Amino acid sequence: MPINDTLGRPLRDLRVSVLDRCNLRCTYCMPEESLHARGVFLRPQYLLSDGEIELLVRAFSRLGVSKVRLTGGEPLLRPGFTELVGRIAAVEGIEDLALTTNAILLPRHAVALKEAGLGRITVSLDSLDEKVFRTMAGERGTVKEVLDGIAAAEQAGFEKLKINTVVQRGVNEHTVIDLVEHFRNSGHTVRLIEFMDVGNVNHWNREMVVPNAELLKAIHDRWPLRPVTQQAASEPARRYEFTDGKGEIGFISSITEPFCGDCSRARITAEGLFYSCLFSARGVVLRDKIREGMGEDELVEVIGEIWARRADRYSELRNQLPQRQPHVEMYRIGG
Repeated sequence: MPINDTLGRPLRDLRVSVLDRCNLRCTYCMPEESLHARGVFLRPQYLLSDGEIELLVRAFSRLGVSKVRLTGGEPLLRPGFTELVGRIAAVEGIEDLALTTNAILLPRHAVALKEAGLGRITVSLDSLDEKVFRTMAGERGTVKEVLDGIAAAEQAGFEKLKINTVVQRGVNEHTVIDLVEHFRNSGHTVRLIEFMDVGNVNHWNREMVVPNAELLKAIHDRWPLRPVTQQAASEPARRYEFTDGKGEIGFISSITEPFCGDCSRARITAEGLFYSCLFSARGVVLRDKIREGMGEDELVEVIGEIWARRADRYSELRNQLPQRQPHVEMYRIGG
């Protein structure tokens, strides 16, 4: 029974954070200094179990969700993650199952993930320059490890990856052209993401935002682009294709060109909180309801009622707010 929110937006996409831990410390998500002297990570008993995640996916599917994306933290750090993928892939109504990862662990898991039913992979890669990459990743990981992960995904049969790149003024914007050139004609799509004010610890300020219009012009001057004619309104990225036929590029412009009006995404954190917006400050606890005995039918009713009341449009209202608002951290909600 599909359902719309107060602005007429359907519920079609679900993003599930399966773990809040990560093997990198990216400055725009989980900066190292924000974790010192804190027990910030969830203990295993507070994480949703595989069965609880599957139950939630089934409930969301009945409300119209057909696309599920598994996020983190770094999802591949979760024990038994491949088995979880298989369970979600088997849920009736789920037509598109995707993963967001930093790719470092893909050489160990790519083949099994493909066999389990994973459909698509998005890789986070902010620069091919080793120094820039290490700076943004908190001095953890290497470019080679990410590229090896991409190669492993290719060999496992994932032919068209998305490469997500968060662009920050004075940090990595000067390396964007090289990254785009590397993946041109590879079958993969680079998606340039404006630095967003998700969470509270990433030191966001507007001066560090590189408007995607600026990047679009720079790339178009190098390799002419034209808009892709058929694009789903609910897609966060505006897609362009190279006129020489060597692939596509996407631009996610939440700061300068908000797309709240078409947002059809719900989010579940690793501890089972339901958020109706990436920029929410508070979520609804579903884990405890499940552990107290709530079944699928009741979950459908609860989730449906929450979505029917949804009126979120933070990105469209950002400039009208007197100061930055508190948000759930990105490594808990999964971006």
